[in-house]
Amino acid sequence: MARIDSKVIFVTTSPRTPAKMIPEIELLNTHFAGQKWNTETQLAFMELLKEENFFNGEGANDPAFSARDRINRAPKSLGFVVLSPVISLTPAGLELVNSRRKDEIFLRQLLKFQVPSPFHKSSANSADFWVRPYLELFRLVRHFGSLKFDEVMIFGLQLVDYREFETIVEKINQFRIAKAQNEGNYKKFRAEYLDAELQQIYSADIASGKTKTRQTNDDSISKFLKTKASNMRDYADACVRYLRATGLVNISHIGKSISIVPEKIQEVDYFLEHTNREPQFIDNEKQYVAYLGSAETPALLTDNRELLEQKIKTEFPKIKIEKTATLQQLKDIFADELEKRKEQIITEQVTAIKDYRLFDDINSTFDQILANSLYDNPLMLEWNTWRAMTMLDGGNIKANLKFDDFGNPMSTAQGNMADIVCDYEDFGLTVEVTMQGGQRQYETEGEPVTRHLAKVKRETNKPAYCLFIAPNINEACVAHFYALHKMNISYYGGTSTIVPLPLTVFLKMVEDSHKASYVPEPRHVQRFFERSNELANSTDNEKDWYNGITQEALNWLTE
Repeated sequence: MARIDSKVIFVTTSPRTPAKMIPEIELLNTHFAGQKWNTETQLAFMELLKEENFFNGEGANDPAFSARDRINRAPKSLGFVVLSPVISLTPAGLELVNSRRKDEIFLRQLLKFQVPSPFHKSSANSADFWVRPYLELFRLVRHFGSLKFDEVMIFGLQLVDYREFETIVEKINQFRIAKAQNEGNYKKFRAEYLDAELQQIYSADIASGKTKTRQTNDDSISKFLKTKASNMRDYADACVRYLRATGLVNISHIGKSISIVPEKIQEVDYFLEHTNREPQFIDNEKQYVAYLGSAETPALLTDNRELLEQKIKTEFPKIKIEKTATLQQLKDIFADELEKRKEQIITEQVTAIKDYRLFDDINSTFDQILANSLYDNPLMLEWNTWRAMTMLDGGNIKANLKFDDFGNPMSTAQGNMADIVCDYEDFGLTVEVTMQGGQRQYETEGEPVTRHLAKVKRETNKPAYCLFIAPNINEACVAHFYALHKMNISYYGGTSTIVPLPLTVFLKMVEDSHKASYVPEPRHVQRFFERSNELANSTDNEKDWYNGITQEALNWLTE
């Protein structure tokens, strides 16, 4: 049982991207179902995990702790796994692994997550929790129509008791009035408002002198409040990401706000009306585990046959519904139509991209990423690079990020494949992107990038290259990728041609393709990567190779 010391909403923050838990709980179930969850199985799980394509990380310092961090947090807290007396997936966990509509599975579990619970008990120093956090955050977004990320962070996280809902609503209203009346810059206004709220939330700690944080010996109030603000950013970010996994909310990356998808409002209103706001089975773990692990509760609009039929007729009026169709068959029909519509939207996007109609939009989005002005820069970098590669040249360009029902980017690639895979018939190309910089870039990206390229080589049985893009390229990555040009490693399918480029250089390549008097062809792409091989063989250090291939990129269409 975890003891919670938080004075604001407590939610799971690991994994940061909800979809990443899916292959991991499947791996756990496949190899360890029926076994005890102890140090031995935790170490064995991490050993298997490190061999999988979807794992980006090391888990080297304390593998058993890393295993618990991955499984005991979101997978257990959201009712996907049971770890006692032995390891197993719950019905909800099995549905998450096997269901086509995983967003619906996430939704059910988020609506049931509660504090307190038999898994999470409040400490004497924490808030007096009585809330289903995600349910109330949905209610808050629905009430206002749209919530800024700052509003979720500063006020939404204070909703530790659902009975205080109206109090939080009033706080947000007052904040908006004060913001409208403020003639100074917003950054300063926000900082002062946040500081005042933190002073109020942690007034007891401040009054009693309990301002020392775990990470430092500094017990100053300013350091204490700065740490609490950072924690709140992490919690708010996790809240938004997990809400997004349901497919029911839109994110405005520029405005940094969250709203209900217009076509999904009826579904949201349904569960807001019919889902019990009271925490359940607080002191009975057996009943709570059974309740939390159910794949059928709480009831959603799609569980009501009459309402589901109405929704299908409204969104897809051409579909004829047979009276003999079962509820599950109706759900499958609805899922099929949603998927067809999404694919059609993406196809139309690709056509517009290839015609250079979105050139200015793609360019401006990259500028916003470089300025760090979007809500989710890693996701937007992955999505916008897919758009740029689609526009850049011929070929079948596939993004492995998850799109929502309307073709909008929803979450980054799970990790078991490259971010983007390009098929040019005679050869392949993987594209990997990251916002990471410094040594962290090398530690988290170096080996997985190589592994993903090897996977494409193996699956296509033809030559393949890799383009690695980041705002800034770390020297360790340059050295690593240079060496792989020359090292014949059978595990990676021989030598690996991986070219790292700063985002600004890649932007120049995109601009050149737009300005060219002809449409770039796959041969131009292959020529660039073969030139990288030539430079690697003719230089005796990574710096000369990197400088050389960067110059080639800046002139990649010069005949």
